[in-house]
Amino acid sequence: MVSRRTFNALLTAGAVASVTPELLRAQKVTQAKNAVLVHGLYADGSSWLDVIPHLQSAGLKVTAVQNPLMSIAEDAAATRRILALQDGPTVLVGHSFAGTIISEAGTDPSVSALVYVAARAPDAGEDFGALAAKFPKPPASDGVVRANGFFWLSEEAFLRDFAGDLDPARARALYAVQGPGADALPTGRTTAAAWRTKPCWYQVSTEDRTINPELQRFLAKRMKATTIELKSSHVSLVSHPGEIADLILAAAGHKA
Repeated sequence: MVSRRTFNALLTAGAVASVTPELLRAQKVTQAKNAVLVHGLYADGSSWLDVIPHLQSAGLKVTAVQNPLMSIAEDAAATRRILALQDGPTVLVGHSFAGTIISEAGTDPSVSALVYVAARAPDAGEDFGALAAKFPKPPASDGVVRANGFFWLSEEAFLRDFAGDLDPARARALYAVQGPGADALPTGRTTAAAWRTKPCWYQVSTEDRTINPELQRFLAKRMKATTIELKSSHVSLVSHPGEIADLILAAAGHKA
């Protein structure tokens, strides 16, 4: 259940700018034993390091996928390999571009719930670029650097537009471990939309300069997700790890 204590804890932490009716109602969820965390573009698995201890302390087995960022098929395969190692119901979590990957791989029968952290969430076969173009272009797009078939964010764009609410020293450390993405990756299309059949939670970053917050709200509403909003940059999992962990625990049916 999404407990009243969990909801109150989010309020006390100042995490909730707007709450959907779904969160106000204690909805029934499957008790999960595991959480699998998938990072997005301009990042690697270390982006989850501040969230993981909260989940482990609550009794979850946690695994962070080292996402290859090569293609939807390859990235989804990497996630499925980790899902195959889980024993029992699993919450599958995706940040940023990894929302695409959990939408594709989340049809796995072990997945009990999906959590989207400031994430993409395409429908099956959808041209997500065309959908995103209906919303104002995020500033980070102008900081993309390309070479040799891959792309990444410049240091200036990373610090300003990707991780703008972090201490600059922490942001520079994260910049140093960002994974380059294959040029074809963002234009790939999913073959499935797991959010159509699995319970969903979504966190909107209201100060996001990488994925437009209004696009995030549209996606959360479309999937009928239990939704919270954080006054955060794109890397809410780093700047607000406790609140993100609480959202994952709610999806896992763990009481606060």
